[in-house]
Amino acid sequence: MQNSIRTIDFTRYSSIRIGPVLDVLVINEIGDYSDYQIIGRANNLLVSQNTNKKFAILGEEFDYIKQEGNKLYVGCATTSGKLLTYTRKNDIKNLEFLAKLPGNLGGLVKMNAGLKSWEVFNYIDSIKTKDGYIKKEDIDFSYRETKIDTIVYEVVFNIEYGFSNEMLKEFTKMRDNQPSVASAGSCFKNPKGDFAGRLIESVGLKGIKKGDMSFSELHANFLVNCGNGTFDDAIYLIDLAKQKIKDEFNIDIEEEIIIYK
Repeated sequence: MQNSIRTIDFTRYSSIRIGPVLDVLVINEIGDYSDYQIIGRANNLLVSQNTNKKFAILGEEFDYIKQEGNKLYVGCATTSGKLLTYTRKNDIKNLEFLAKLPGNLGGLVKMNAGLKSWEVFNYIDSIKTKDGYIKKEDIDFSYRETKIDTIVYEVVFNIEYGFSNEMLKEFTKMRDNQPSVASAGSCFKNPKGDFAGRLIESVGLKGIKKGDMSFSELHANFLVNCGNGTFDDAIYLIDLAKQKIKDEFNIDIEEEIIIYK
């Protein structure tokens, strides 16, 4: 299948419902696309109307799950929900934390996504890029971050058996305290030994609004769009939180949300 172009309206496509209408490259062939930013399902993106970035998504050629021996090969256009359903059906454990964690595998791997101490990189064997397979031990990764600067087309998981419905319920319950309105997930990474939500609340910003953007009353680390929120209002609140937390706690809090100006 060849590459193609798709027109995307970010106010409908991105989870925070903000952004421009752009032509996006749909990649169905492995190659060098260093001019492009991969956006997946845009679940943790905040994109300006004025951006001049070139965006791309992986096409259906990279939407697959294959099991060979004790390894699971998953294309990076595969959704977290599809993989979770597969692991449940095939009694594969360790990925129960994908419950209610939106996105495609490419994005989840790139940001080492997870919940508290559970994260994707705990269970992978390797990833596939344009240069072939790279073992986990040769990748620089840490909490909610990797130093992968190229497109990931496939992720290889180590298989262990024994899917836990109890763990699934626990993870689902943990995520039920997160707002269901439009947002880009966690706005900031948790600093070492602390929680971004607690810091935002401590400086009096929980529930604060600017236009239609707000730090959620339900969970302070969720920047939510209550209607017709704008990029500028979102940036105003992000900068305000960073400044107040720096002033009060001398902590340089870092965004988990990815911003394209």
